[in-house]
Parts: sequence; C-alpha cells; structure tokens
Amino acid sequence: MQQITICVREGAAVLIEMTLLGIAKRRGLLSDSVLLALVDCSWELLDISGSDVTDAGLQNVAEICLRLKAVDISRCNQLTSNSIRALLQKCHSLEILRCGGTPLSDFNARRCIDFLKPKLNEVEEDSWEELDSKDITTGARALRWLIWPSIDRDSSDCLNLECPRISVNPSTLCYRGVSVPREALPGIVLDAQIVEDIDPKTWTINAAPRLKTLNEKKGSEPGMLPKAELFRLAFVERDERLAPKRAKNMRQHQRRAEREFIRSDTGAKSLFLASLAQKSLRK
Repeated sequence: MQQITICVREGAAVLIEMTLLGIAKRRGLLSDSVLLALVDCSWELLDISGSDVTDAGLQNVAEICLRLKAVDISRCNQLTSNSIRALLQKCHSLEILRCGGTPLSDFNARRCIDFLKPKLNEVEEDSWEELDSKDITTGARALRWLIWPSIDRDSSDCLNLECPRISVNPSTLCYRGVSVPREALPGIVLDAQIVEDIDPKTWTINAAPRLKTLNEKKGSEPGMLPKAELFRLAFVERDERLAPKRAKNMRQHQRRAEREFIRSDTGAKSLFLASLAQKSLRK
C-alpha cells in the first residue's frame, strides 16, 4: 500500500511539472531555466514549441529524459541543428518529432536530414518495416513519424527515397496500413490534453494594464514619464549646462567684432585712441 501511495504521489508530481511547463509555454515564459527546473527523467512527451529554449536547454533535457517518445520543437528559433542531433542521438525511444514552422526552424531541420537517415548493421530483413531499432547504429533509431508541415520538396523526396521507415506529415488515421498516433496527426497540440482542465485565464492576460494619466505620473520616477516629457527634461538640462559656454562665446564674439570695427573705421580708431589717452591722464 505504501508503494502504491508513493507511485501516486510521484505521478501527481510529474503531471504538475508538465502542467506548469505547458502554462509557462503559453505565457511566453518558457526558457532554459524554467525547463530545467521542471524536467523529470520519467517524461515521455515534451512540447517546447514557440519557446525561447536554446541548445543548452534541449541538450540537457536529452541527457535526462531518455524515455521521450514524442517531442515538439517547432517554431523554436533559438535552437540549432546541434541540439536536434543530440536529441535524436540520446533519446532512442523517440518516435514522433514535430519541427519547422519558421524559416529558421525549417533551415535547422534541413541540416538534420542526413542524421535522420539511419545507418544499418548487417541485416537480413527485406524491408524497413521489419527492422528493429537495434539494427540501426546511428541516427534516429526509433523515429517513425516526422511532422514538418513546411518541408521542402527535396527534403521530402530524400526521406521517402532513403528512409521510407519515417512517415512525413501523415494526414489520416491510417498511413501505409499503420495506425497513426494522435500525437502525429496534423493540427494537434502535443500537450493539449495536459492543460485541457486548466482555466485559460491561468495563462492569458485579459486586459492591458491601465495607463497612468499625466497627473498620476507627476512625482513618479523619471523612467515612468512619457517619452515626450523625458526628451523635454533632457533638453532643458542640456540647455542649462551649456548656457555658461554660450555666454562666454558671445562675449568673445562681441569683443572680436569691436576690434575688427576699430581697425576698419578711422573715426572709431580715433575715438578709441582718445579714450585710452584720457584714461592714462587720469592715472
């Protein structure tokens, strides 16, 4: 009975962690630190689509979650082909991979095409369907379903020709006589069932924060003022700082103009010399 209780508690904890991960993803808060704080070695499903997870985060998850069977990394522009290769190399049970969705994600997926094509040991089977994962030495050993809606024609033809074991973008419940898992169907959100009982208000913001009026902003921190007011204050501060320099330049310009006038005008020069003589007599 105690062992059953422990298993129930562990299962509940894993579900809570995956639920928190789903909420963080929907709120745009999913990053490496959040992912690594919640990750559990028992996970068989991982959906980080559209998040800011980087190569470091995904590679760490690949080292921990060796039981992963379905992963969605679509629209993850911070990932490169290096972490995708690490995921395929470490997670030998990975059967479903969802990728692409943005130009950068499509580019990284194309760079992994050669790695998706498995290299084989000496086998006697007549078809790809009869192969066992142990017969595949490198590459995506267990991968059977690749969901890549924006796959290019060359990549699709390459996979169909050289690795027909991998079904690309299956569109029906039965593909080549094999039942398509729900996680491999188009338009499916991989972690939808995990958060389906959670109120969407948990991860959505219903209204934009109310903007303060100008009267409310008076006396607040400078960073809270409107941009126009910040520019005005900056201009006033600069004007006050440069005022002494402008006055000095004006005096210098006035004296220079007076000297030029005296040099060029005979009458003015006579008045100037007379004033100097008068000053010397007073002394």
